[in-house]
Amino acid sequence: MAKDYYEILGIKKDASKEDIKKAYRKLARKWHPDINPGNKDAEQRFKEISSAYDCLGNDEKRRLYDEFGEDGLRAGFDEKKAREYKQWGAYGQDSGYGREADYEGNAGGQGFGRYQSYEDIFGDLFGRGGVEGDFRTGAAGKGRDIEHEITIDLLSALKGFETELSLQKVGNCPLCNGSGIDPSSPMTKCRTCGGSGRVNVAQGPIQFTKPCPECHGHGSTGKPCPQCNGTGHVTVTERIKVTIPMGVKEGSRVRLTGKGEQGFNGGQPGDLYLIIHVKEHHFLKREGDDLFMDVPITVGEAVNGGSIEIPTIDGRVKIKVPPNSQSGQTLRLKGKGAMNMKTKKRGELMVKLIVKVPRSNDREMLDAAEKIDRFYKEDLRAGIVL
Repeated sequence: MAKDYYEILGIKKDASKEDIKKAYRKLARKWHPDINPGNKDAEQRFKEISSAYDCLGNDEKRRLYDEFGEDGLRAGFDEKKAREYKQWGAYGQDSGYGREADYEGNAGGQGFGRYQSYEDIFGDLFGRGGVEGDFRTGAAGKGRDIEHEITIDLLSALKGFETELSLQKVGNCPLCNGSGIDPSSPMTKCRTCGGSGRVNVAQGPIQFTKPCPECHGHGSTGKPCPQCNGTGHVTVTERIKVTIPMGVKEGSRVRLTGKGEQGFNGGQPGDLYLIIHVKEHHFLKREGDDLFMDVPITVGEAVNGGSIEIPTIDGRVKIKVPPNSQSGQTLRLKGKGAMNMKTKKRGELMVKLIVKVPRSNDREMLDAAEKIDRFYKEDLRAGIVL
């Protein structure tokens, strides 16, 4: 059953972008794996929440999802061709338009416009028709794109890194090269399709064919391949070196060209898309391209000002605390934030100063606190009114 991203986030379909963000943050705090260690259900729930936000939090993805559902989010999806298919579905069956003439002017309504079979329609929607693969002739076609989710820590996402993944995926059988036929067996004409490679699958005003299930569209058959039992495919494990670029964030998609499933009839393999999930950090928080960090300072540093050292993703740096700094005051460090993957520019690091009072019953400290209180010129709580 298709997932309803609006239902996952608990929002209505007309929810604003701010409502979507609030719902995501609330659910992410509840179901984050760090808050639910070892809870597989929570981990799966967090992934669903992240996928929903990745879609609905992006205006373009949300538009496609609202019109086409999850299919609109698939790699290689062509919305123009999808609308052509919708148009065929609306007029070719119910209204009577395809009964007299199809879109190419052929009498009888037996055609699909520029499509010759239902596989051409569905294949074309996702880039597997036309020059990339022809179901009718058995021409080479690109393999399917696949997705793989990985979870990384925030610092790794900000700095970028190289790693190696071990993935299991479907690949062509090395013995039969994906044909499903024992290469040492003699070939005979397929009895099911009579050698045409296609069989009829419907009757009535609209008829179409599909590749013969016996010979897989080749028109001839042989003994099943002993290694793949005639399927043409086997499960293979591949180790892939991956470079995660600097600045990826929650929901980022990293494309690895040619690392998807094998193509058919000798076609090019599909692509692998890594869906990035980022763990929360204890001290560092990311919002857009900016980073936020709370830094404690002493009472003396707040009053007198001075230079303090803080950690950043580029290493430790010294910053100046202005005299008479207040708790909650924010210092802005330009170019020390997260990398924007599109513009290649970095955001800012927002350092929030938190004045920490020492915990002690030492008489000297208490006397010093009383002396400091004398310097307040007004009642600090005078403006608090309900």
